[in-house]
Amino acid sequence: MKNQVLLSILKGQPVLPVLTIERLADAVPLAKALMHGGLPAIEVTLRTRYALDAIRLIADEAPEVIVGAGTVLNALQYQEATAAGARFVVSPGATQELIDAANLSDAPFLPGVATPSEAMAMLEEGLTMMKFFPAGPAGGASYLKSLASPLPNAIFCPTGGVSLENAESYLSLPNVVCVGGSWVAPAKLVEERDWQAIEQLAADAARLRRA
Repeated sequence: MKNQVLLSILKGQPVLPVLTIERLADAVPLAKALMHGGLPAIEVTLRTRYALDAIRLIADEAPEVIVGAGTVLNALQYQEATAAGARFVVSPGATQELIDAANLSDAPFLPGVATPSEAMAMLEEGLTMMKFFPAGPAGGASYLKSLASPLPNAIFCPTGGVSLENAESYLSLPNVVCVGGSWVAPAKLVEERDWQAIEQLAADAARLRRA
């Protein structure tokens, strides 16, 4: 059931924005700009002191946005993120602690993998959707393409080194549901609070073609 919920979220758009929010006041206008551009699901990384508050604020003030938590590293962060309103959870890797936390939570889990063995371990846990991370350094689209035949049940969201220029090389693959990217909300535009420019970047990303 949770796999289907996560699949419906990720299938809804070709790009999942990966956001590092440095100012709490930016959270809601940034989320709304991305949504208006056609990217309603977002990942707020737990890399700043404001991350949990940002998730809470977005969940409360922009409920039409599907907010998830990223860079979740342990069970406590998983619980804190979902308590704040995160509707899905993303991690750069996967540990038994995180898997156990996911099994106890209603919020679906997108674990990070970089090798066939890690992907096979997630499939054994019943987790069919995975974050391929870091996508560029781990081998890129050609590497991911080579996993499609031996691991037909694994579905990936490559993240890390993905850009507007190379996104379609990933999206053309049968085992890719979407890509994760920070380029739709560059730090400079967020710093300048240029929400219109970010909305346009989101619109450009939303038009990317998938297989």
